[in-house]
Amino acid sequence: MDGYELRKRSESGALLCLTTYYVAELNGSMKHVVVYFHLTVFVAFLCVSGTATAGIVKQSTSGLCHPQASGWYDRTQNYTPFDTIEACLDAGGRLPKGISINSLGEAKKPAHAPSGTLSNYRRSAFGHGWDDANGDCRDSRAEALVASSTTQVRFASDRSCRVVTGRWISSFTGNVIQNASDIDIDHLVPLAWSWGRGASEWTDEKRLRFANDPVNLLPVEASLNRSTITI
Repeated sequence: MDGYELRKRSESGALLCLTTYYVAELNGSMKHVVVYFHLTVFVAFLCVSGTATAGIVKQSTSGLCHPQASGWYDRTQNYTPFDTIEACLDAGGRLPKGISINSLGEAKKPAHAPSGTLSNYRRSAFGHGWDDANGDCRDSRAEALVASSTTQVRFASDRSCRVVTGRWISSFTGNVIQNASDIDIDHLVPLAWSWGRGASEWTDEKRLRFANDPVNLLPVEASLNRSTITI
Protein backbone atom coordinates (compact mmCIF):
# COMPACT_ATOMS: atom_id res chain seq x y z
CA MET A 1 0.00 0.00 0.00
CA ASP A 2 1.36 3.38 -0.98
CA GLY A 3 0.10 6.84 -0.19
CA TYR A 4 0.72 10.52 0.40
CA GLU A 5 0.82 12.17 3.79
CA LEU A 6 0.80 15.94 4.16
CA ARG A 7 0.74 17.92 7.37
CA LYS A 8 0.37 21.56 8.24
CA ARG A 9 1.32 22.64 11.74
CA SER A 10 1.02 25.87 13.69
CA GLU A 11 4.06 27.46 15.33
CA SER A 12 3.22 25.55 18.52
CA GLY A 13 3.30 22.29 16.60
CA ALA A 14 -0.44 21.66 16.79
CA LEU A 15 -1.77 19.68 13.86
CA LEU A 16 -4.11 21.90 11.85
CA CYS A 17 -4.78 19.80 8.80
CA LEU A 18 -3.94 16.21 7.94
CA THR A 19 -4.76 14.64 4.62
CA THR A 20 -3.66 11.12 3.82
CA TYR A 21 -4.35 9.22 0.62
CA TYR A 22 -3.71 5.54 0.20
CA VAL A 23 -3.84 3.52 -2.98
CA ALA A 24 -4.62 -0.15 -2.49
CA GLU A 25 -4.96 -2.96 -4.95
CA LEU A 26 -8.50 -4.29 -4.70
CA ASN A 27 -9.82 -7.12 -6.85
CA GLY A 28 -6.86 -6.80 -9.18
CA SER A 29 -7.38 -3.12 -9.96
CA MET A 30 -6.00 0.05 -8.42
CA LYS A 31 -8.60 1.94 -6.45
CA HIS A 32 -8.29 4.89 -4.12
CA VAL A 33 -9.00 4.22 -0.49
CA VAL A 34 -9.25 7.25 1.73
CA VAL A 35 -7.98 6.05 5.10
CA TYR A 36 -8.14 9.44 6.76
CA PHE A 37 -9.69 12.07 4.56
CA HIS A 38 -9.92 15.42 6.36
CA LEU A 39 -10.94 17.20 3.20
CA THR A 40 -13.82 19.23 1.79
CA VAL A 41 -14.29 20.96 -1.54
CA PHE A 42 -12.78 24.04 0.08
CA VAL A 43 -9.69 22.39 1.55
CA ALA A 44 -7.48 24.29 -0.87
CA PHE A 45 -8.69 27.52 0.68
CA LEU A 46 -9.10 26.48 4.30
CA CYS A 47 -5.74 24.77 4.73
CA VAL A 48 -3.84 27.43 2.83
CA SER A 49 -5.45 30.29 4.74
CA GLY A 50 -2.86 30.07 7.50
CA THR A 51 -0.08 31.04 5.07
CA ALA A 52 -1.91 33.09 2.49
CA THR A 53 -0.81 36.60 1.68
CA ALA A 54 -3.44 39.30 2.14
CA GLY A 55 -4.81 40.89 -1.02
CA ILE A 56 -4.77 39.86 -4.64
CA VAL A 57 -1.61 38.27 -5.97
CA LYS A 58 -0.89 39.35 -9.55
CA GLN A 59 0.71 36.89 -11.96
CA SER A 60 2.30 38.95 -14.72
CA THR A 61 2.42 37.91 -18.36
CA SER A 62 6.01 36.81 -17.74
CA GLY A 63 4.86 34.41 -15.02
CA LEU A 64 6.02 36.36 -11.96
CA CYS A 65 3.77 36.26 -8.89
CA HIS A 66 3.61 39.77 -7.43
CA PRO A 67 2.20 40.06 -3.89
CA GLN A 68 1.41 43.52 -2.56
CA ALA A 69 4.92 43.68 -1.10
CA SER A 70 6.44 43.58 -4.58
CA GLY A 71 7.83 46.83 -5.92
CA TRP A 72 6.22 45.99 -9.26
CA TYR A 73 2.76 45.34 -7.81
CA ASP A 74 1.15 48.67 -8.71
CA ARG A 75 2.93 48.80 -12.06
CA THR A 76 1.67 45.38 -13.10
CA GLN A 77 -1.50 46.13 -15.07
CA ASN A 78 -1.82 43.03 -17.26
CA TYR A 79 -2.10 40.09 -14.92
CA THR A 80 -4.00 37.01 -13.81
CA PRO A 81 -5.33 37.46 -10.24
CA PHE A 82 -4.93 34.81 -7.56
CA ASP A 83 -6.22 34.80 -4.00
CA THR A 84 -2.96 33.50 -2.50
CA ILE A 85 0.72 33.35 -3.37
CA GLU A 86 0.45 29.56 -3.15
CA ALA A 87 -2.26 29.48 -5.82
CA CYS A 88 -0.14 31.63 -8.12
CA LEU A 89 2.90 29.39 -7.66
CA ASP A 90 0.76 26.28 -8.11
CA ALA A 91 -0.37 27.64 -11.47
CA GLY A 92 3.24 27.69 -12.64
CA GLY A 93 4.28 31.15 -11.46
CA ARG A 94 7.48 32.08 -9.67
CA LEU A 95 8.56 34.65 -7.12
CA PRO A 96 10.24 37.88 -8.30
CA LYS A 97 13.87 38.49 -7.37
CA GLY A 98 14.17 39.92 -3.89
CA ILE A 99 10.87 38.42 -2.73
CA SER A 100 10.81 35.41 -0.43
CA ILE A 101 8.21 33.84 1.80
CA ASN A 102 10.02 35.21 4.86
CA SER A 103 9.93 38.72 3.42
CA LEU A 104 6.16 38.39 3.04
CA GLY A 105 5.84 38.07 6.79
CA GLU A 106 5.69 34.30 7.01
CA ALA A 107 6.37 32.88 10.46
CA LYS A 108 9.65 31.09 10.84
CA LYS A 109 9.40 27.41 10.18
CA PRO A 110 9.43 25.26 13.35
CA ALA A 111 12.36 22.90 13.80
CA HIS A 112 10.12 19.89 13.24
CA ALA A 113 8.49 21.25 10.08
CA PRO A 114 9.17 19.70 6.65
CA SER A 115 12.26 20.90 4.84
CA GLY A 116 10.56 22.21 1.70
CA THR A 117 9.69 25.89 1.45
CA LEU A 118 7.92 27.95 -1.18
CA SER A 119 11.18 29.75 -1.88
CA ASN A 120 12.45 26.61 -3.64
CA TYR A 121 9.10 25.32 -4.87
CA ARG A 122 8.80 24.74 -8.60
CA ARG A 123 5.82 23.38 -10.49
CA SER A 124 8.08 21.31 -12.73
CA ALA A 125 8.99 19.15 -9.72
CA PHE A 126 5.53 17.61 -10.12
CA GLY A 127 5.98 16.98 -13.84
CA HIS A 128 5.64 19.15 -16.91
CA GLY A 129 1.92 19.57 -17.47
CA TRP A 130 -0.72 16.86 -17.34
CA ASP A 131 0.48 13.28 -17.58
CA ASP A 132 -0.89 10.50 -19.78
CA ALA A 133 -0.02 7.58 -17.52
CA ASN A 134 -1.77 4.86 -19.53
CA GLY A 135 -0.69 6.15 -22.94
CA ASP A 136 -4.20 6.37 -24.41
CA CYS A 137 -3.58 9.99 -25.60
CA ARG A 138 -5.89 11.40 -22.91
CA ASP A 139 -3.92 13.24 -20.26
CA SER A 140 -5.17 13.56 -16.69
CA ARG A 141 -7.01 16.79 -17.53
CA ALA A 142 -8.99 15.04 -20.26
CA GLU A 143 -9.63 12.05 -18.01
CA ALA A 144 -10.99 14.36 -15.29
CA LEU A 145 -13.26 16.13 -17.78
CA VAL A 146 -14.61 12.83 -19.12
CA ALA A 147 -15.20 11.41 -15.64
CA SER A 148 -17.02 14.48 -14.32
CA SER A 149 -19.20 15.34 -17.33
CA THR A 150 -22.88 14.53 -16.84
CA THR A 151 -23.27 13.86 -20.56
CA GLN A 152 -21.10 12.24 -23.21
CA VAL A 153 -18.25 14.57 -24.09
CA ARG A 154 -17.22 15.63 -27.59
CA PHE A 155 -13.59 15.41 -28.63
CA ALA A 156 -11.60 17.61 -30.98
CA SER A 157 -10.89 14.72 -33.34
CA ASP A 158 -11.64 11.05 -33.96
CA ARG A 159 -8.64 10.11 -31.82
CA SER A 160 -10.70 11.14 -28.78
CA CYS A 161 -7.81 12.85 -27.03
CA ARG A 162 -8.73 16.47 -26.29
CA VAL A 163 -12.16 17.22 -24.83
CA VAL A 164 -14.02 20.12 -26.44
CA THR A 165 -17.51 20.10 -24.96
CA GLY A 166 -19.54 18.30 -22.32
CA ARG A 167 -21.74 19.21 -19.39
CA TRP A 168 -20.16 20.05 -16.07
CA ILE A 169 -21.82 21.41 -12.94
CA SER A 170 -19.69 23.73 -10.84
CA SER A 171 -19.09 22.44 -7.31
CA PHE A 172 -18.87 26.05 -6.13
CA THR A 173 -21.72 27.86 -7.89
CA GLY A 174 -23.92 25.15 -9.38
CA ASN A 175 -23.54 26.73 -12.81
CA VAL A 176 -23.62 24.48 -15.87
CA ILE A 177 -20.51 24.69 -18.07
CA GLN A 178 -20.45 23.25 -21.57
CA ASN A 179 -17.14 24.40 -23.06
CA ALA A 180 -14.06 22.59 -21.82
CA SER A 181 -12.00 25.72 -22.46
CA ASP A 182 -13.97 27.43 -19.67
CA ILE A 183 -12.77 24.86 -17.14
CA ASP A 184 -9.58 24.65 -15.10
CA ILE A 185 -8.58 21.42 -13.42
CA ASP A 186 -7.69 22.44 -9.89
CA HIS A 187 -5.86 20.50 -7.19
CA LEU A 188 -7.93 20.04 -4.05
CA VAL A 189 -4.66 19.85 -2.15
CA PRO A 190 -2.48 22.48 -3.90
CA LEU A 191 0.93 21.39 -5.11
CA ALA A 192 2.66 24.42 -3.59
CA TRP A 193 0.99 23.74 -0.24
CA SER A 194 2.05 20.10 -0.29
CA TRP A 195 5.64 21.01 -1.22
CA GLY A 196 6.40 22.47 2.21
CA ARG A 197 4.65 19.65 4.02
CA GLY A 198 6.42 16.58 2.78
CA ALA A 199 6.18 16.57 -1.01
CA SER A 200 9.61 18.16 -1.38
CA GLU A 201 11.08 14.94 -0.01
CA TRP A 202 9.14 12.63 -2.33
CA THR A 203 10.57 11.04 -5.44
CA ASP A 204 9.85 12.66 -8.81
CA GLU A 205 7.62 9.70 -9.70
CA LYS A 206 5.55 10.11 -6.55
CA ARG A 207 5.10 13.85 -7.09
CA LEU A 208 4.05 13.22 -10.69
CA ARG A 209 1.51 10.66 -9.53
CA PHE A 210 0.18 13.01 -6.86
CA ALA A 211 -0.22 15.92 -9.31
CA ASN A 212 -2.23 13.71 -11.67
CA ASP A 213 -4.16 11.65 -9.12
CA PRO A 214 -7.88 11.85 -10.03
CA VAL A 215 -8.79 11.89 -6.34
CA ASN A 216 -7.01 15.24 -6.08
CA LEU A 217 -8.41 16.81 -9.27
CA LEU A 218 -11.51 18.99 -9.47
CA PRO A 219 -12.91 20.69 -12.60
CA VAL A 220 -13.79 24.30 -11.74
CA GLU A 221 -14.79 27.42 -13.63
CA ALA A 222 -11.65 29.04 -14.97
CA SER A 223 -12.99 32.52 -14.21
CA LEU A 224 -13.65 31.55 -10.59
CA ASN A 225 -10.41 29.66 -10.13
CA ARG A 226 -8.37 32.68 -11.24
CA SER A 227 -10.22 35.27 -9.21
CA THR A 228 -10.11 36.35 -5.59
CA ILE A 229 -12.39 34.30 -3.35
CA THR A 230 -13.17 35.19 0.24
CA ILE A 231 -14.56 32.54 2.60
